[in-house]
Amino acid sequence: MELLHSGKVRDVYLDGEDLILVASDRVSVYDVVLPTPIPDKGAVLTQLSLWWFEQLADVVPNHVVNTDVPAEWAGRAIRCQRLRMAPVECVARGYLTGGGLAEYRQTGTVSGITLPEGLVDGDQLPEPIFTPSTKAEVGHDEPISYDEVERLVGEKAAHELKTLTLEIYRRGAELAAERGIIVADTKVEFGWAPDGTLVLADEVLTSDSSRFWPADEYEPGRPQRSYDKQFVRDWATSTGWNKQPPAPEIPDEVVKATQARYFEGYERLTGKVWPSEQR
Repeated sequence: MELLHSGKVRDVYLDGEDLILVASDRVSVYDVVLPTPIPDKGAVLTQLSLWWFEQLADVVPNHVVNTDVPAEWAGRAIRCQRLRMAPVECVARGYLTGGGLAEYRQTGTVSGITLPEGLVDGDQLPEPIFTPSTKAEVGHDEPISYDEVERLVGEKAAHELKTLTLEIYRRGAELAAERGIIVADTKVEFGWAPDGTLVLADEVLTSDSSRFWPADEYEPGRPQRSYDKQFVRDWATSTGWNKQPPAPEIPDEVVKATQARYFEGYERLTGKVWPSEQR
């Protein structure tokens, strides 16, 4: 088995014609990997992705072959189809926060899309928007316009990426709302199969790729409590860290609180209880 790529939080191996995608317990914020892992994070995200792939099977095909992987990776790895990956991060936003909020405050737009005046942190947008970004191997992903996506992949492919991204967001937000969770935004990745079919890849609607907010605590105009790694982002920012390597060590209490949020998000979305022996 050949290691093809070691990313910020995932390792990719080639096994015959298939890829083995292994989710680690590493956590990255502001595109920097922190030195302290979050125990069981990789397993939680893998199992959540598998659940979502099933929910979205009628929307878009996905890259999952099966979960037949080496024993040491059981629960945290997926055997996948090898794809030609699209060179963009596909982001859908239904609420204004994070990097989108920062851009809006400067320009009144997000990825070239003009938004209504007077929006505040956490406001729901009139409709979900497609706000793609670059895929940086090193450093920060940068927002790009839809026109730039068209230049990268062509008009037809850009339209398909946008349409599927927004449909995944709408379906995911609808299912999550039934479980008391707001999906503020999410990031997905796609690739093309050898026959040209566009396929959903990597992870989907996880606590690393999305912002999940408890609906019963939602209040625009302030940061929201979340079931995702925003808690770690906020802690890292509070330390005065300059968002450049090396990143600070995460204290035990922050590790445990972050882990609890991952577990809670998984359980509320799937209706399944995370095994107590893994807590």
